[in-house]
Amino acid sequence: MKGSHRMTSLLASNGIPCISRTSHSGVHVKMLAAPINPADINMIQGTYALLPDLPAVGGNEGVGHVVEVGSHVTSLKPGDWVIPADAELGTWRTDAVFSEETLVKLPRDIPLLCAATLSVNPCTAYRMLADFETLGPGDSIIQNAANSGVGQAVIQIAAALGIKTINVIRDRPNLQEVVDRLTSLGADHVLTEEMLRKPEMKDLFKKVPKPRLALNCVGGKSATEMLRHIQQKGTMVTYGGMAKQPVTVPVSAFIFKDVKLRGFWMTQWKKDQTQNKDRLTGMILTLCDLIHKGQLTAPACTQVPLKDYRIALEASMKPFVSSKQVLTM
Repeated sequence: MKGSHRMTSLLASNGIPCISRTSHSGVHVKMLAAPINPADINMIQGTYALLPDLPAVGGNEGVGHVVEVGSHVTSLKPGDWVIPADAELGTWRTDAVFSEETLVKLPRDIPLLCAATLSVNPCTAYRMLADFETLGPGDSIIQNAANSGVGQAVIQIAAALGIKTINVIRDRPNLQEVVDRLTSLGADHVLTEEMLRKPEMKDLFKKVPKPRLALNCVGGKSATEMLRHIQQKGTMVTYGGMAKQPVTVPVSAFIFKDVKLRGFWMTQWKKDQTQNKDRLTGMILTLCDLIHKGQLTAPACTQVPLKDYRIALEASMKPFVSSKQVLTM
């Protein structure tokens, strides 16, 4: 179902539940903060690959604290901080009762915004850096949409691993401000889409090795240009399509460079771990360790009270917005 009916049926809720005596496995969670991600907007619009039955509550990410647990719950207790183990929980609300297996416990000393934005973008960045190429200190990767939430996490995680990043962004009025921010996060090189197409790129590769991994969130010409610069037998992973244009690959890239094209969807990865939740929690704890060390921070965020969710939704859809809208309860 698409359009305005879906928009009104899949938004925010402030209903306050209580655990019944028969809900032995229920966990009453009071939400603290929940961001608005592009996938949330696509879900509301009815264009995402995963659509909940209506009526539903929007939001696939966020952090809350446990208020009460059912008698059969063993891994959580009141006061614990939790995040969703998977999508479709509906985090844009004040309170909810979730089943124990749909939640992952977090250390309580994680900053609120880091916790609220942990389960989607940093996890996506971590998995793409870990699962497609064997990278080590001194290697390099290239990515477009480098100022996105995933892009910022890629920069920081790669820097912590000693991996060089070549970061591509669109030209914009506040270009230098964005370049400075990404550099402060640990970006080694920040380029515009136009610079990526210039012959001077060969000078860059005198300073840094050609990347073995390209991360594509844009598609269209941007993806094609990145492919030109990856190493022989390198891999390009596509995890988004902001340009709404297909990925076009020159035949020569397949024949003479033997490049590999892959896709990644964090939601599917989590579903694949249903019987191996330890792998998910292990990744979350690894990311929390980076946060503790000051090597991973939340993206720039604007906190908006839940009652003003319409303002936050509108702001999240404006072009060149570098600040993630986070609903606070």
